[in-house]
Amino acid sequence: MSSAEQGGAVLVLEDGRAFRGESYGAVGRTVGEAVFSTGMTGYQETLTDPSYHRQVVVMTAPHVGNTGYNDEDQESTRIWVAGYVVRDPARIPSNWRSRRSLGDELAAQGVVGISGVDTRALTRHLRERGAMRVGIFSGPDAARPVEELRRVVGEAPAMVGTDLASLVSTDEPYTVPAVGERRFSVAALDLGIKSMTPQRMAERGIEVTVLPSTASLEQVLTSGADGGAPDGVFFSNGPGDPAAATHEIELLQNVLERRIPFFGICYGNQLLGRALGFGTYKLKYGHRGINQPVMDLSTRKVEVTAHNHGFAVDGRAGEVRETPYGRAEVSHVCLNDDVVEGLRCLDTPAFSVQYHPEAAAGPHDASYLFDRFVDLMAGTATPDENEKDA
Repeated sequence: MSSAEQGGAVLVLEDGRAFRGESYGAVGRTVGEAVFSTGMTGYQETLTDPSYHRQVVVMTAPHVGNTGYNDEDQESTRIWVAGYVVRDPARIPSNWRSRRSLGDELAAQGVVGISGVDTRALTRHLRERGAMRVGIFSGPDAARPVEELRRVVGEAPAMVGTDLASLVSTDEPYTVPAVGERRFSVAALDLGIKSMTPQRMAERGIEVTVLPSTASLEQVLTSGADGGAPDGVFFSNGPGDPAAATHEIELLQNVLERRIPFFGICYGNQLLGRALGFGTYKLKYGHRGINQPVMDLSTRKVEVTAHNHGFAVDGRAGEVRETPYGRAEVSHVCLNDDVVEGLRCLDTPAFSVQYHPEAAAGPHDASYLFDRFVDLMAGTATPDENEKDA
């Protein structure tokens, strides 16, 4: 039975508001945190991003699935979203790379979704009330009273205080070889890494050893070429509350003490913030999409960037703080709401950004950040040097 023939479904928010529609994907029930993504393209990369673990994604673009589902655009080995909400799913996908429909792939991977929902009204509700728990119910569950389903939603765990990186991280280390001559070796802590990220480093002559989120300091310090120390350390994107990632924060502090060049993105930016002594907090409804404007305060350059984060570093644009590792500054800020989008250490070789420079599924404005990491490892850029590549 195709997803279009599966019957009715209902979406129930924890505050009691309900939306009825049609089953899309697998039939059953799912619960998670309701978030919305503003990207008009790149839905396959969104679905397979481990940072969306335990989240029900609402697509604000009204028409989804028109390019189908292919075997090339995966950012991991599976779909990670807890549920999927669309307004108008494509009836017939049309793209030369398409292998199957989006609805069929959701069903095959057991992802419960709903279509025919007024996603504009739902998005406005989440913007006004904030991200909250939600459930999607289809099959026999769709006929149950809304209040009964609301109680099911209320039993789901909240995102605040959850440590989820270990649930999406690799179990064993693996290596992504450099393309061409190896120039550097990097230890990448997998907190929910997207496959394009080590590929972008490999394209720059970096051999990347991807380590589990539970890796010890000794594992990091022996992950370089011939069992030696790596030339740099990278912390990836990932799901969960950064305040709960005590092991990863302690590991990063040891890296900073040893002055090993460090680069972090998304979750890695939040962990650098906490390692430096900044606080983190839950955003009202987060940033998710591929169209978020960010300013690099050192160059005044504005980039359109890809985001997926519900937590943020607590700081102010241009703020400089004294830390146990020297001075650190807020280096990037979101132009929509002034949320911190990057940190830079001025006396230690470390920096991070809140967005995704690997550019899957775009945009490409921030790809130069991997070159900045190369410069840091090569010693051709000092930590406090204004960026010449703007």
